Amino acid sequence: MTAQDTTQAYDALLAARDVIVATRTDYARASAEFRWPDVGERFNWAIDWFDRIARGNERTALWIVEEDGSEAKYSFAELATRSDRLAHWLQAQGIGAGDTVLLMLDNQVELWESMLAIMKLGAIVVPATTALGSADLGERVARIAASAVITGASDTVKFADLTGDFLHIAVGGADGWLDFAAAREHENADPFETQTAPTDPLLMYFTSGTTSSPKLVQHTQYSYPVGHLSTLYFLGLMPGDVHLNVSSPGWAKHAWSSFFSPWLAEATIFVYNYTRFEPEALLAQIERAGVTTLCAPPTAWRMLVQHDLSGRGGSLRELVGAGEPLNPEVITHVQREWGLTIRDGYGQTETTAQVGNTPGSDVHFGSMGRPLPGVPVVLVDPATGETADEGEVCLDLSQNPRNLMAGYRADAERTAAVLADGYFHTGDIASRDADGYLTYVGRTDDVFKSSGYKVSPFELESALIEHPAVAEAAVVPAPDETRFTVPKAYIALAAGWEENEATALEILAHAKATLAPYLRVRRVEFAELPKTISGKIRRAELRARENGSRPEGEFRYEDFDELRAARG
Repeated sequence: MTAQDTTQAYDALLAARDVIVATRTDYARASAEFRWPDVGERFNWAIDWFDRIARGNERTALWIVEEDGSEAKYSFAELATRSDRLAHWLQAQGIGAGDTVLLMLDNQVELWESMLAIMKLGAIVVPATTALGSADLGERVARIAASAVITGASDTVKFADLTGDFLHIAVGGADGWLDFAAAREHENADPFETQTAPTDPLLMYFTSGTTSSPKLVQHTQYSYPVGHLSTLYFLGLMPGDVHLNVSSPGWAKHAWSSFFSPWLAEATIFVYNYTRFEPEALLAQIERAGVTTLCAPPTAWRMLVQHDLSGRGGSLRELVGAGEPLNPEVITHVQREWGLTIRDGYGQTETTAQVGNTPGSDVHFGSMGRPLPGVPVVLVDPATGETADEGEVCLDLSQNPRNLMAGYRADAERTAAVLADGYFHTGDIASRDADGYLTYVGRTDDVFKSSGYKVSPFELESALIEHPAVAEAAVVPAPDETRFTVPKAYIALAAGWEENEATALEILAHAKATLAPYLRVRRVEFAELPKTISGKIRRAELRARENGSRPEGEFRYEDFDELRAARG
């Protein structure tokens, strides 16, 4: 690729990025002005974007703080050179374009170096969480036909019994493994030139597999690195920001908010590593580092609001939630203490951010926001196939959504199904209000009918977790002679509550008081909720348990005279 081609790709991406930044608080203008950039026939984000902003740039790109207070900062220029040297070393070991590299590291500089280096080679990054065990890793290594594995020394034992002809690279050194440190001594650190096309594969993710075996999502040199302009708009990042994302590597959220979006914005990625989440410690780091933008999961926000937040907002300007909507009580508490609003959004592993409550816009409690600039979101009625104000969240393929995966690796049938009828089908149901805001209803395979009414498990679960006894809840349909099915809640209790009749009565009474009669939870069973490795509840497994017989330990609405006495 010529220098002129590289400049054209960079200029096009920069112009699109600058529209996103300039319109960050003006949703209407952003939606009207933003266009996906034309990066030409050859494009490599690590070379054409990151290296262009990094060469000679001594500003901090990555700042990692450990629990013991030790820290390290790495400039943009340093990471460009480090990743060049690593890429040359990997190339010398036989890794090249199209090869797949399983990357399983914690939040450490080698993770970011490796991501950049693998991209520069035109190889394919397959992130994996360190929580995976040998069985899961064996399946992944086989399905991706791994050319190499890069992992920490303590995790090499998980690969001991795995077969396959792949390169073994350990950070920290391990018997029988190449030492990652050898790359530091490699003599060649020359810059790379772009050899990849925008449509070439770049990154693959295994989905969480809540209802079936994990799918293998494949993204391109364009769909993820450039596609995250939508995520950048949702996060509200600006050049020079210090961005903290509370997330573990291996999941899509980490790539969204701890890699692509911050560096698209030319912001600093701030990482605080800890063994146990402590609100005071995190707040202290936010203040000390001058963090401007914070993305955290609902669990972290719920723990933070139990702490004294007064005067602790520091330099924060943008707050974002991720994974599921937050309770209004949490949002209003933070608003009261910091004068800032936590904003929710929506996306999938197959895409970048699709929908979001954006900076400067009104936030509707419970809503996941509006379609982000450049993302052609429509709601399609599953029964008629027509667009509607309630239906499956889809992307209109006729509008050429550029932040969409290439497909599922080696799975033409699933790819065809998810791209059927001119839409990308998310499998999620939402409703749209008069202002264009979307509210999540549930998964297409989770929504069910009871007494002829449509029931969204998500809506019921959101009401249940407002009760102090409920740590987690999962609602599924249970067979019923009168109503065909009724809502049943599997409940994981909060600390200090007992699995007994009194607790069940409290929860059922709470549901009665907060939900419409046709949505009323009528059965409760206390249980540990089955989950995927990423922490998502396997509702399909719970539905399978409902075979018509009454299990021991199930409490029913009709068991309690107190509930039946007042019909309400």
